[in-house]
Amino acid sequence: MGLFRKTARWIALGGALFAGGCMVGPDFERPEAPVLDSWSKGANLPVDSRTGFTSRSAQSVPWWHVFRDDTLNSLIAQAYRQNVGLQAAGVRVYQARAQLGIARGELFPQVQEINGSSKSIRFSAKDPFIRDLERIGLVNDHITRVQTGFDAGWEIDVWGKIRRDVQSADANLKASIASYDDALVTLTGDIAATYVTVRELQQLIAASRSNAALQKKSLDITRLRLENGAATKLDVNEATVLYNNTLAGIPAYEAELAQVYNALSLLLSEPPGGMKSRLGTKARFPRAPAEVAIGVPAEMLRRRPDIRYAEYVAAAQSAQIGVAKADLFPAFSISGAIGVRADDFANLFNNGTTAGFINPGFSWNFLNYGRIQNNVRVQDAKFQETLLNYENTVLSAYSEVENALTGFLRSKQQAVYLRRSLAAARDAVAEVDAQYEDGTASYNRVVDAQRSLLATQERLIAAEANVLTNLIAVYKGLGGGWVPENVKGLISEKTREQMAERTRWGQLLEKPVGEKG
Repeated sequence: MGLFRKTARWIALGGALFAGGCMVGPDFERPEAPVLDSWSKGANLPVDSRTGFTSRSAQSVPWWHVFRDDTLNSLIAQAYRQNVGLQAAGVRVYQARAQLGIARGELFPQVQEINGSSKSIRFSAKDPFIRDLERIGLVNDHITRVQTGFDAGWEIDVWGKIRRDVQSADANLKASIASYDDALVTLTGDIAATYVTVRELQQLIAASRSNAALQKKSLDITRLRLENGAATKLDVNEATVLYNNTLAGIPAYEAELAQVYNALSLLLSEPPGGMKSRLGTKARFPRAPAEVAIGVPAEMLRRRPDIRYAEYVAAAQSAQIGVAKADLFPAFSISGAIGVRADDFANLFNNGTTAGFINPGFSWNFLNYGRIQNNVRVQDAKFQETLLNYENTVLSAYSEVENALTGFLRSKQQAVYLRRSLAAARDAVAEVDAQYEDGTASYNRVVDAQRSLLATQERLIAAEANVLTNLIAVYKGLGGGWVPENVKGLISEKTREQMAERTRWGQLLEKPVGEKG
């Protein structure tokens, strides 16, 4: 019992040193970031009802729902369930959770070993001396020794080295969750932008075919007028050139559309080939909302996952300074062993002999002071780099949102002018066609009017697509990336089952997003 009392005293002393020990190194504080009071100052554009933006806080709902497009909603929901890149980001969160568990385990005895042995010595019955000892009962013809024991070693975290490492692992876990969120933002934005491109190309193809039909009608009229002597061969040639040039643009659009279909299939992590039938030929754009709530810049700093990621990476590196500094000081440890020995297994825990020891100790690498100090400097320089990267991430975020806001507002203005231009171009085509049939206008004016009509349609389609893609960029820049209601957890059920089949994960796979492991 004396041995156990001594062991308890040493453990109590170690716990007191652990609880009362300081933690060397800096305590992390959120880095300072540039402050922007309001949006669109750089573009000299007010954010108010006149521009379609409001500084009201955005609702925490999936932003793509504002487009009221069921096909887009289903694409994004499916991508959440099966996108391979997103699955990989989710798996990295579980990896970080396990790493945090490893770091926390270092707070307990680092060396734990149970050992045992059994020895049996048999004497030769031919030895006369052994026969004499055996006859008088001093020895048997063999001797058995059984022993078992437990060894343990514990480095007491006096200077906070292990606790700083736990802080670093915890920050890395948060960084991995922020990285997952960033993957969500990128995925939703890429799918929405690609979907808009699909609708844009479909409309360009439809416009080309519509104009080609109009030009074919003009070509037929020109040929008829040539037969009647009311037109020249030059008129027919000009009509033929315009018609075939319009037809020549369609295969290029179709090839680009096929590539965009494949890109969308890749975002959904499915083989190419099925996207064309799924999206159909309905070429309407999603509807942009009349008013967009974008909040204030300070909200973006809290919501953007890449900013949170940069902050957590800095926190993780800050803790590594403390880990490195702890090596400048002596390390205190407690080691010990306890064992039981008997002549057979049946008596091991009844009449066995107990022995053990407790050994306090310390080590100090004072001769390596220069190397350790330089390692501290390395970790400090890395930390400073993360602070600068955080500031740069914030500045890049401001610039990204400002560019998207400017692009959205200017595209809306451009679309307004082009709609007016398109209406005039259609009237011009109808009027010049009538004049040509009456013989009061040359065919050159017909060609110019029809070419202008097609060019205006293409520019308007591109402008309307830019309105949507810039709005999507606004939502991405503000950090939008909410999970649809039908998506649960960081990984798919298939991935979860594969991991659980290989390894015993316990409840670690079931914990919700953001909960520490």
